[in-house]
Amino acid sequence: MKAMLTAFVMIAVISVAADYGLDYAGFSAAERQSGDAVRLE
Repeated sequence: MKAMLTAFVMIAVISVAADYGLDYAGFSAAERQSGDAVRLE
């Protein structure tokens, strides 16, 4: 039971870290799907 709860917590930590890391690296959907001539609001 303890191992399963630890795994769930680690999945959440890795998911949040990956989200922030990819946004910081420039891999957000808004940056990847738009060109320089597209204005996002």
